[in-house]
Amino acid sequence: MSAGADAPALWAVVGATGTGKSDLSLDLAERLAQRGRAAEIVNADAMQLYRGMDIGTAKVPSGERRGIPHHLFDVLDVTEEAAVAAYQEQAREAIEAIHGRGRDAILVGGSGLYVSSVVFDFRFPPRDEQLRAALEARLEAEGAGALFDELRRRDPETAARVDPRNTRRLVRALEVLEQGAAGHGAALPEKPVPWRPVRIVGLALERAELVERLDRRVERMWRDGMLAETERLRADGLERGKTASRAIGYAQALAQLKGESSEAEAIAETQALTRRYARRQVSWFRRYDAVRWLDARTARAADLVP
Repeated sequence: MSAGADAPALWAVVGATGTGKSDLSLDLAERLAQRGRAAEIVNADAMQLYRGMDIGTAKVPSGERRGIPHHLFDVLDVTEEAAVAAYQEQAREAIEAIHGRGRDAILVGGSGLYVSSVVFDFRFPPRDEQLRAALEARLEAEGAGALFDELRRRDPETAARVDPRNTRRLVRALEVLEQGAAGHGAALPEKPVPWRPVRIVGLALERAELVERLDRRVERMWRDGMLAETERLRADGLERGKTASRAIGYAQALAQLKGESSEAEAIAETQALTRRYARRQVSWFRRYDAVRWLDARTARAADLVP
């Protein structure tokens, strides 16, 4: 790549949690700068949108960002609901502004739907606050099982993609169905159309090594103060947040704080849920075409920018 010869590029660094995406994105930005192409980083991790959710999301501290501008980190309070349609608009605006400054944009994160909403032509059905409130009232009165049975009866294809325990997605699926839309817009299309040219880099690890890395990371989170961080967020209204309160690790830390589980139980449950989430991430990103997959143990920015 010759310095300054090309138009500003869009990169996406993807993969399962714990594979080193943040470090590679920082190295890539520095490598691009060495080649005369300044770059800025845009977050695509749904939980890193939240202020104060740092330890549990492995967020790179501000002082360790090497002077590289970061966007869409710490933009929501824990009481606010994260919505991928709103994120899509904000992320694309950030990327267009970065390109307008003549710089490359590096989208980094493991939230598959959030990444896809930016790099592909995703169009989301409208939201209906009144309808959603009615569905949430039904959820409270009838339980998730009843709503999932209805979704499975009315739209089996969407039901097959929705975890029945993920009540937020369940309500959203029924909200969209009630508005007459087909599907609920939370899956990668069979033949996704790119929003604009993108260079997608994937980080991968063998399953056994990834599991070991994730289990150790969860243990480290608790050593580093996960419980104290959750206690602070609780004071900020974490339990009122529909999205943040359900985040892996934080929900378990809340249960520990409330005496509903021991520390060992909270850690073990977080490890199990993190492993399951990582499997879903791998499955999601493996369906992308034209990904340059790198071994997470040896990946270097120099592999991408000679």
